[in-house]
Amino acid sequence: MTEKSLTRNDFHMICVTATRWADNDMFGHLNNAVYYQLFDSAINGWTIESTGSNPMDSTCIPVVAESSCKFFREVSFPGLLEIGLRVHRLGTSSVVYELGLFAADADGQRVEEVAALGRWVHVYLDRASRRTAPIPDAVRDLLAPLL
Repeated sequence: MTEKSLTRNDFHMICVTATRWADNDMFGHLNNAVYYQLFDSAINGWTIESTGSNPMDSTCIPVVAESSCKFFREVSFPGLLEIGLRVHRLGTSSVVYELGLFAADADGQRVEEVAALGRWVHVYLDRASRRTAPIPDAVRDLLAPLL
């Protein structure tokens, strides 16, 4: 199986979101930076909602150490998007996510193949010292079954 042939079924969690008017660039498709915002929101929104954690007062915080995106098909406003999430690697203080972005075609028909594939690495740090710290138990318990 190639990365381009991934489908929703290859991901453990799906987050649904809508594109916004301001997401399109001057070429009429989602600006590259928007993909990263969507990936960041999907990961953090799901983690916060699932664990009940509050990143504003947590003693351990995830920071992005690496991110990338491969683009396979154009996506634009207006439209609904689905972002699939899976865990590629779970370490002591880091996690590597893979994110699939799915969108309908120009006729509004659901397309099963991934439109973009993201890679996102979170490293957990102690908020005060900014040194690496173990992934909090609640987060690890959430992520481990997704390996």
